[in-house]
Amino acid sequence: QVQLVESGGGLVQPGGSLRLACAASGWPLEHYALGWFREAPGKAREGVSCIESGGTDTWYADSVKGRFSISRVHANNTIYLQMNRLEPEDTAIYYCTSDPSCASWHAPLGPDYWGQGTQVTVSS
Repeated sequence: QVQLVESGGGLVQPGGSLRLACAASGWPLEHYALGWFREAPGKAREGVSCIESGGTDTWYADSVKGRFSISRVHANNTIYLQMNRLEPEDTAIYYCTSDPSCASWHAPLGPDYWGQGTQVTVSS
């Protein structure tokens, strides 16, 4: 059974930083991309970032480029999203997601697998 468990959300002031983590389990991950989506109240869900199975190829939404960084540790099947210079517009529920390819982050249906989500709130 696929499991994606997020952690690291919370409340932070504008300009601050947070690091999200996602522990993945339940299937062979070496051929799967892992990444993040977010959903804010009243807004469509948005693909944030993705890292391919090899751990080197990455993708970022334009809205987070230069501020967010994704990384992957194969030894413990965990990915991280380092979020710097956070803005109130980054406030959302962040979901860890997985699919065979990062191309799914651009597709209408999105990735096949989703975690439960973790709340990130950026406010003074």
